[in-house]
Amino acid sequence: MTAWTEASPAAAHHKGGHWLDGQMHPMGRAIFAGLVIGGLIYAGASIIIDTQQVGETLALGVFLFLGVALLIALGFEFVNGFHDTANAVATVIYTHSMPAPLAVVWSGFFNFLGVMMSTGAVAYSIITLLPVDLVLHVGSAAGYAMIFALLLAAVGWNLATWYVGLPNSSSHALIGSVLGVGLANQLLSTAPGGTSGVDWAQAQKVLSALLFSPLVGFVGAFLLLLALKRLAPNPTLYREPEGQSPPPRGIRALLIFTCTAVSFAHGGNDGQKGMGLIMLILIGCAPTAYALNRTVPESATPAFIQTSAVAEAAFARQAGGQRPAIDAARAALTETLRTRHIAPPKTYAALATLSHDVAEKIATYGAIAKVPAAATPNLRNDMYLVLDVAKLLGKDEGARAAMSAADLDAVGKYAGLLERGTRYIPDWVKVAVALALGLGTMVGWRRIVVTVGERIGKTHLTYGMGASAELVAASTILLAERFGMPVSTTHILSSGVAGASVANGAGLQRRTVRNMLLAWVMTLPAAMALSAGLYWLMLTAVRAAGY
Repeated sequence: MTAWTEASPAAAHHKGGHWLDGQMHPMGRAIFAGLVIGGLIYAGASIIIDTQQVGETLALGVFLFLGVALLIALGFEFVNGFHDTANAVATVIYTHSMPAPLAVVWSGFFNFLGVMMSTGAVAYSIITLLPVDLVLHVGSAAGYAMIFALLLAAVGWNLATWYVGLPNSSSHALIGSVLGVGLANQLLSTAPGGTSGVDWAQAQKVLSALLFSPLVGFVGAFLLLLALKRLAPNPTLYREPEGQSPPPRGIRALLIFTCTAVSFAHGGNDGQKGMGLIMLILIGCAPTAYALNRTVPESATPAFIQTSAVAEAAFARQAGGQRPAIDAARAALTETLRTRHIAPPKTYAALATLSHDVAEKIATYGAIAKVPAAATPNLRNDMYLVLDVAKLLGKDEGARAAMSAADLDAVGKYAGLLERGTRYIPDWVKVAVALALGLGTMVGWRRIVVTVGERIGKTHLTYGMGASAELVAASTILLAERFGMPVSTTHILSSGVAGASVANGAGLQRRTVRNMLLAWVMTLPAAMALSAGLYWLMLTAVRAAGY
């Protein structure tokens, strides 16, 4: 890929003292530096407090290792900020609705809010793509190699495409990196019967969302602009701005609203990707503090025990009288997740055994918060196994046919409580990711803004085009978050701008569209190859060192 060279009418305006070229005020730089330092201190202090509260002492080497891993994970979100969030401010900047410095700060703030109000569903939908044996043993050498390989691959590809101003998708880069590690893990396995690789059922679901969302962006923005022209035939909406004058008050309010909506939606969806990676790092380095959700109140324990007993009875009805030992049950459920295949009555018997053991331990301790350090990793892994196999039951046609509606409902409720106990995001992680995403927007936004604002259509972005593209993008991203699906803000919004350009009668710049399609096609295999290669190198190195 090469840097952008094809000029456009708007690009000519950009050259020579464009309003995008202003430098950040010294006071702004001081505030930026203060936020970065304050965020890092807050994250470090939170880790120390969390680990001390549960009696876990991190060795200096482990703490430094954890710090490096977190910096790389937050670096991914920082790069995501100036890669993806820049799309949100392109329309308000190029229609002169907001000055560029104010627009990026405004967008960064609403990205922050979006992250803070997110649910975490997207974060764990990506984690479920990872090989089950690496997730269960994320604190092993292979687990650390997995985390560093996928992070470095995603960040590296994002930086390369940002450098040439290409609206590449951070989501594609991260998911490609995850898939690359999964494939490499399967190919490099020396264990009898192999080891787990990619969950292709989940991957198909995730990739379908990434594939179809840009088409929704193009078609949606195309149809919305045509509808606007019929319902609001104000010619001002469909003309490019005159000079550097701001648009009329009502149009300006509309464009600021759509920029705000895209920024908020982007924070809620893309911010979760970094959260999931950070939780893997924390679970690997400080399992006592982060492997279980110790914020679950003690008052919730009786309901958990009761729900577990009902679910255990439902599993036992399909177990054919079998009751394997604990280790055999773990092995059976691990195999079920590796093959994604329910094997009655063996799977049901293993579920009954492990569910009983989990409930018995939590009842003995009195609450998840009281689980001792030595028992935390095993209990978390057991809960993880039961949770994911229980979810698999809900999707399996044979299981749905064999179990009654009441039993399926009981299993679903049990899975919800297991999820609450194992899949959570501490507030400080949300704050750290939100800061990284928001601050990233304020640093490297210019390159992507120029591409979206000047180099997709052959004419300058109009008010109607910008509003249509952003309304469709915000709606699509928020809907995807509702269903826990990762999507690409970059591809949805840039496709929306292309659709609105066509609807407005403007042509598309062939070179830009070609390069965008090229990035869309290349990102997944390139990220997969990078992460697979890095995983192999790192795993070889740690094995050679005897770990």
